[in-house]
Amino acid sequence: MFALLIIVSLLLLVNYTFPSITPIHYLLYLGSLVVFILIVRFFRSPVVSVEINENHILSPADGKIVAIEEVFESEYFHEKRKVISVFMSVNNVHVNRYPLSGIVVFKRYHPGAFWFAWRPKSSTENERTTVVVENKDGQQVLIRQIAGGVARRIVCYARENDNVRQGGELGFIKFGSRVDVFLPLTAQIDIDLNQIVWGAKTILGRFSS
Repeated sequence: MFALLIIVSLLLLVNYTFPSITPIHYLLYLGSLVVFILIVRFFRSPVVSVEINENHILSPADGKIVAIEEVFESEYFHEKRKVISVFMSVNNVHVNRYPLSGIVVFKRYHPGAFWFAWRPKSSTENERTTVVVENKDGQQVLIRQIAGGVARRIVCYARENDNVRQGGELGFIKFGSRVDVFLPLTAQIDIDLNQIVWGAKTILGRFSS
């Protein structure tokens, strides 16, 4: 609504300043319509039906798998973890969702740079927010929202001690970027590199029995 108000205000100002309708006016109208459609598309938040499964780790975002590897996680776990990275383009839904149900045991925001999100160093150098959720069995998963070269603002709704539901809204990265999910080394991985995934739908992996 704020974007619509700005666009309408600018068009009214142009019409007031230059009352005679010219082809330039029609170009401005068309351009404004295109901008408004793009903004609505960027910020869409479709309703998602989630099949709750305590053993599944769901994708936190729509996008493409750009990394599956073992890394040393130095912010919270201070040990090796499996990490899965989901890259969101400007065409993806930018809502981020909880991959599991449980309690938020950790949250931190870090200001930083705006390297392109597919670069490995973006995970530790870019603006980012880290959230850790612990399920009822004591299994912990770290979700890291990472800003990119286009994304300039991360929104995160999580608060420590929140009781969250699998598939519920974790936050939003404006204009897309990347979300990393750090799993236990014992977790089974169910996706492949370069696979297209869907938030709260695609199973990234499963906890070991």
